[in-house]
Amino acid sequence: MKIYIKNMVCIRCQMVVRAELEKLGIQYSYVKIGEANILGDVHPEELVQLSVALKKSGLELMDDKKSILVEKIKNVIVELVHYTDDQIKVNLSDYLSEKLGYDYTYMANLFSEVKGITIEKFYLSHKIERVKELIVYDELNLTEISYKMHYSSVAHLSNQFKKITGLTPSHFKKLRNKRRDSLDNV
Repeated sequence: MKIYIKNMVCIRCQMVVRAELEKLGIQYSYVKIGEANILGDVHPEELVQLSVALKKSGLELMDDKKSILVEKIKNVIVELVHYTDDQIKVNLSDYLSEKLGYDYTYMANLFSEVKGITIEKFYLSHKIERVKELIVYDELNLTEISYKMHYSSVAHLSNQFKKITGLTPSHFKKLRNKRRDSLDNV
């Protein structure tokens, strides 16, 4: 039996779910972002206990098919942007359709209805968040970041960054360094 979990976006979330399943003695074959596969039967009372425990960590069990699909779309995008260095070989729309087995138009309409933004805007905002993270790490220069994030050029990355954040990447970096300097002086 598969259970679907809302707000699961990282490895720590997976660890929380595993720990709660183990505390309750619920056997599972895997836990990955957004879902877990439970082995055997689970009593409804155990599911309630699991639900209560997960809510304490900001996670939520889902049973509505539309909400589950929206969460799957979010999880595929998060995984693509934050945990994969490979560039997809097809359009995002085709990639999502292949990965999730639904018509893209249906998914796009459902996502917009539920989240209030388009899939594309969600994807771009995650790409920019990842770029911010890479800028803050200060291990790669902007050219390397644009290559890693699959932008056609530094100019393209800079334009998109400014459009979404209101700042240029270099100004964002200076602000970060300024904040850091002031903390060092405290």
